[in-house]
Amino acid sequence: MAGDPRSGGDRRTGLAADRNVFASERTYAAWVRTGLTALATGVGAGKLLHGTIPVWGIRLIASALIAVSVFAFMAGVWRHLHPGESVRKSEAPELPAWLLIAANGLLAVVALAALVAVWFGDSGG
Repeated sequence: MAGDPRSGGDRRTGLAADRNVFASERTYAAWVRTGLTALATGVGAGKLLHGTIPVWGIRLIASALIAVSVFAFMAGVWRHLHPGESVRKSEAPELPAWLLIAANGLLAVVALAALVAVWFGDSGG
């Protein structure tokens, strides 16, 4: 249908831009998932390794994993808000930047609180 405006190259370009938005959201979700997994593993290591390795080793492992979680939370927001210059803007609805920053900021604060608990909390297992 040559006269159909929905069949032209502009429509395909718009749909491709929408797919880029959705891919960016999936990537953001992967960063958050990675951060949550690292956080849970760091806290779990702090509890489960008690009595098997020295306390300094537990703290080192847990601290490294929690630091990775904070990095993942911040990197997820950064990558989502700065996709690169080659990505065309889409008309698909996106989550507001303030919401992403607030949610990941809260997750980072929780991770830092877990880090404080690993270092200064009860190490009784």
